[in-house]
Amino acid sequence: MEKEIKKIFETEANAVRNIPINDSYQKAINIIYEKVHLKKGKLITSGMGKAGQIANNIATTFSSTGTPAVFLHPSEAQHGDLGVLQENDALLVISNSGKTREIIELIDLKNDLYPSVPVIVITGQPESELVVMADCYLLTGNPTEVCALGLTPTTSTTIFTVIGDALVVLMMKKIGFTAEQYSKRHHGGYLGTLSREKSR
Repeated sequence: MEKEIKKIFETEANAVRNIPINDSYQKAINIIYEKVHLKKGKLITSGMGKAGQIANNIATTFSSTGTPAVFLHPSEAQHGDLGVLQENDALLVISNSGKTREIIELIDLKNDLYPSVPVIVITGQPESELVVMADCYLLTGNPTEVCALGLTPTTSTTIFTVIGDALVVLMMKKIGFTAEQYSKRHHGGYLGTLSREKSR
């Protein structure tokens, strides 16, 4: 079992090392910075299933580090929740296949309401429909899932998380986010105490 565990860890670590890095990261940061920090909008993240759970995590991490963000479930968007969208927002969506029906429909609905809202896509498929619809796209490298069946989102969700972390950290550095600012957004728990100590 130890060999199997090591193999899983090595496979996922290699997938992280092989994430394509290009100027799309700078473009994504510029989009979010302009919309959220200059025009006072917010970042809206979305995804279905496991990708949606990662999108939600990215939104909460952005919010706690000075960049207001919310998660919008693509199905609930069709039943009124699209109303959270405003013209100065930016939309970040995650789809490993790049063809998730609910995400494509979400962008179509967004275009009908606020067509100028830019779309950032995180996907494993560079030739996908979502890439065509995107203002900016970040590729995962389309790694093979470590799932024994090769089906369950495992390695792909790891990569989504890492890309989200990269965007958050890059934005924190761009806006000069401090421990004092963090403590005002994360008052409770160990991290709240630690951030207040660091800000003294």
